[in-house]
Parts: sequence; C-alpha cells; structure tokens
Amino acid sequence: MDVAYISALSALAGSVIGGFTSSGTTWLTQRAQMRAGQLAREMSRREDLYRDFIIAASKTYGDSLTSSEPQIADLVSLYAMVSRMRVLSTPRTTACADKIMLIIIDTYFSPNKSIRELRDLIKVGAGAGIDPLKEFSEAAREELLRVESL
Repeated sequence: MDVAYISALSALAGSVIGGFTSSGTTWLTQRAQMRAGQLAREMSRREDLYRDFIIAASKTYGDSLTSSEPQIADLVSLYAMVSRMRVLSTPRTTACADKIMLIIIDTYFSPNKSIRELRDLIKVGAGAGIDPLKEFSEAAREELLRVESL
C-alpha cells in the first residue's frame, strides 16, 4: 500500500472521529439545556400552584373564622388546586393540602370568632388553629428544594 493512501485514510479517519465527537458534544449540551429548561418549567408550575393555593386557602380560612356560610365556589377552586397537586406534588404536600381543606370545612361549622378572640388566638400561639398553612408551606418548600437539586 502506498504511503499517500495511508496518510489520506488517517486524515479521513481523524475527520470522521472529530465530526462524531463534535456531534456528540453538541447533542449532550442540548440535552442538558433541555433538561434544565424542563426543571425550570416544573419549578415554576409548582411555585405558581402553591402560591395560588396559599392565597386562596388563606382567604377562605379567614372567611371561615368569621362566617358560617361557606362560599362554595371558593371551596371548589381549592379542591381543584389540591387535585392538581395530586398530579404534580409529593404525597406529603398533598396530604398537608387535604388537611388544610378539612380544617377550613371544620372551621365553618365552629362558632364564629370575634376580633378579640382572634387576637387571643394569635397571642397564645394556637398553632394550627390560627396558622393551618404552616405545615403545608414547609412541605412545599422542601419539595421545591428537592426538585431544584435534581
């Protein structure tokens, strides 16, 4: 075999290997970028859902403290958010949201609170009685940190 052929085949092999390496690197980079984008969208979806649930549950809980007439549309909206959490969230986060729903419903059936009674509850620090969202907020934060670290 002629030396020129060996040189030409070596150059051709080097070009092919270089092309495969370049293509592989590009593919891996695009895959990593796509994964990062998916995680960012997943985080955003969960953050939006948790924020909306906290705002709506706070309003509904406040209403339940001072009224015995539940706003059915508000409760249905909360249940819809909990159902979305069942698809996106961990069982602990969903269980905390379910617990909040039970607290809100039970609060509608308890006697209405006056401003003075609310102040006393806050002073005493009645735990879940005045801040039923605390456990949910902690579970949601842990979940978001776990997703972020993936």
